[in-house]
Amino acid sequence: MTLTAVPRVPVAEVPPPLSLRRRALLVCGWIGPAVIAVAFAGWLIAGVLPFPLGPDDSESKVVEFYAGGMHVVLGIGLATIGVSLLSPLVAAISHLMDTGEPGARLVSLVQLVSGTVTAVLLFVPMLIMAIIAFRPERDPELTVMLNDLAWLLFITPIMPFIIQNLAVAASALFDDASPFPRWMGYLNCWIAFTFSFDVLALVVHRGPFAWNGILIFWLALTTYSVFLLVMGLFVRHQALLPEDDDAPATSADLVGEVVQ
Repeated sequence: MTLTAVPRVPVAEVPPPLSLRRRALLVCGWIGPAVIAVAFAGWLIAGVLPFPLGPDDSESKVVEFYAGGMHVVLGIGLATIGVSLLSPLVAAISHLMDTGEPGARLVSLVQLVSGTVTAVLLFVPMLIMAIIAFRPERDPELTVMLNDLAWLLFITPIMPFIIQNLAVAASALFDDASPFPRWMGYLNCWIAFTFSFDVLALVVHRGPFAWNGILIFWLALTTYSVFLLVMGLFVRHQALLPEDDDAPATSADLVGEVVQ
């Protein structure tokens, strides 16, 4: 009897489980798109978008908006939840920035502190709007004053946002060990520049430089959404890299992550 050798069937290798660090980065990476989706959904439900209240709107129009019904309260509440999700992404960015190089820890802390302040500056105006909608029958003058407070606090405190962008740019452009590619540094510089107009909303009541104008509200909303999306996808990309792979992501890598 002749024995025939049975060919060995290769067993598929089971990939090792993700470490806690990579799991945390993966979750934090989804925060960027989640903030955009949840906040935009809330603003659309409440009626803040696509036509936000402006500084030259009449007292009756402001009161009518906040007394518009339960959808206003629910929408603003949902937007409050959306902007409150920001902190984990800020922490993940700082974690990636801390490469161990001289000065990297300081730049990482600057991003962490300024990013945390931006989260507060986005959360508090939404909370003020929710308070206005909670009792829409109050004195109309008080409603208008609180609405002005909410919008000016939401739009004009620009320096924490600019400092955060410049900190990320410094890591990408000046730290050779940084995982952030140089194009991301230039992108953050451009986003920081687009925020520089927002302080004009303190003195302009109508037109493109009012708080609801195209060069204030819409430009900042667009570029900050780009920031959240790009940084979130980059953090997710870093989470999916092998532990010993420190190569920075390219534009093609991030596009591939979106497709997946």
